[in-house]
Amino acid sequence: MQQQDKGRGALARWAAAAMLAVLSMHAAAQSGGAVPAPGQSPRIDAIRKAGELRVGVLQNAPWLIQDLSGKSGEAWSGPAWLLAKETARLLGVKLTAVPVSHETKVPVLAANQVDMTISPLAETAERLKVVDFVLYSATSVCMFGRAGNDRLAKIASVDDLNQPGITIAYFTGGAEEAWVKARFPKAQLRAVANSGATAPIEEIMAKRADAAPINRVPWVGLNHKVRGLVVFPAEANCQQSTEKASPVGLAIDKNQPEFLAWLRQVAVAMKPTLDADEMRIIEQTK
Repeated sequence: MQQQDKGRGALARWAAAAMLAVLSMHAAAQSGGAVPAPGQSPRIDAIRKAGELRVGVLQNAPWLIQDLSGKSGEAWSGPAWLLAKETARLLGVKLTAVPVSHETKVPVLAANQVDMTISPLAETAERLKVVDFVLYSATSVCMFGRAGNDRLAKIASVDDLNQPGITIAYFTGGAEEAWVKARFPKAQLRAVANSGATAPIEEIMAKRADAAPINRVPWVGLNHKVRGLVVFPAEANCQQSTEKASPVGLAIDKNQPEFLAWLRQVAVAMKPTLDADEMRIIEQTK
């Protein structure tokens, strides 16, 4: 329950930030315009002078997708790219994609090699020490099992899985291992070696475990490929789960308050469009 509360707390902080951004955007509109005027934001002034918005890119579905086929007409797509495109449009500059790696996507900001990193980053305490976030989504975990499992017949929530009669499988060394141990202290835990799959589906289908964790994004594809599964929480096909929740967004270097506030305004205004594009990409994984 403590981990669930932490997840809800993270999303609550995002919601509060979003509300503040809405209020800021309204105030900006009332005062004559959302984009900071020349002289108010050194970063925006520099971007306009250069005539380009430099963004660090590294594929991370469903938020940022690279198209190597050339069929779409654009090299990148997804919510992160839509947000970057709108930012560049509002600033009246071109959008330039700068390839980054997992190791460089944060350091490039302090080195001024990009104006922002749009390769999606989960907000963490460590990252908040060196960058500021513009949050527009979240990652979270679902719990799934076999629909025909009698032990799951009376399970109505993730909380209900925390009981001695339930066996939960997880990958040793996986991202969910520590969370599973803390979230389900009363359940029987079954650690298995990572098979390369997105979740320990073999344990579920072989009836060696009743439930297992999976990230909410690949859950949609797994549910389509493997029939007869059930998921918790069930609402919205688990796409609104707050379990092990972590806000996701783009990042900019510290100490740019005017640039940060404006970017957050843009993200809030685009939130419905970004959410729809995220779900479009998730649905394509079926």
